[in-house]
Amino acid sequence: MSAALSKLGTSVLKKAKGLITTADVAFGELTLTGPASKVVQALTVLRDEFEFQQVIDLCGVDYPDRPLRFDVVYHLLSLTKNLRIRLKVQADEDTAVPSVTPVYPVADWFEREAFDMYGIFFSGHPDLRRLLTDYGFNGHPLRKDFPMTGYVEVRYDDELKRVAYEPVKITEFRRFDFLSPWEGSVYGPLPGDEKTEKRAGDA
Repeated sequence: MSAALSKLGTSVLKKAKGLITTADVAFGELTLTGPASKVVQALTVLRDEFEFQQVIDLCGVDYPDRPLRFDVVYHLLSLTKNLRIRLKVQADEDTAVPSVTPVYPVADWFEREAFDMYGIFFSGHPDLRRLLTDYGFNGHPLRKDFPMTGYVEVRYDDELKRVAYEPVKITEFRRFDFLSPWEGSVYGPLPGDEKTEKRAGDA
C-alpha cells in the first residue's frame, strides 16, 4: 500500500507542479502540501485528474508559535479508487485562504466551522458567518491561546426573564474535592486499605 501511495504522490507532484510541493507517506497515509494561494487549483487537479470526488472533512490546526500559525487540512476521498489522501496548506491570522466551494460545494459549512473555531478567513466564501458559537461570541474557542473558561458565562435570569451574559469570574481552575483513584484521598484510610498493611505471620 505504501508503495502505491508513494507512486500516487509522485504522479501528483508531476501533474500539479507548483500547486502541490511535497508528498509524504506516513502511517499508511499520503499527505500533500502546497501554497494556500493555489489551493483551489490544486484541488481541481486532484478532483479532475486523480478522481478524488469528495471532500470528507476540512479542519484547522493551530501552532501559535509559527508565523503561519494555522494548517488548513483537506481530507479527500476517491470513490473509484477507494483511497483517502489529505492536502495541507498554511495560513496566518490576517491572510485569507481561497474558498474551495467552487470545486467542492460541500466545503461551505466546513469552512464556516474553521472560521468560527480558529478565525481562519476564506476569501470568496458565499456566507462566512459563525456556525457553532453565538453571534456576539468573542474569540475563537479552538485556538490554543483561548482561555479554558472562556470570556463570558451564560445563564437564565429568572428576574429578567431572559438569558444573561456575564464576564467569567473564575480566575483559576476549580479543584473539586472528589475522590480520585489517581490523586489519592485526603480523608485518611478508606475501607480496604488495611489489606495493604503487613500483619504478623505474613510472608
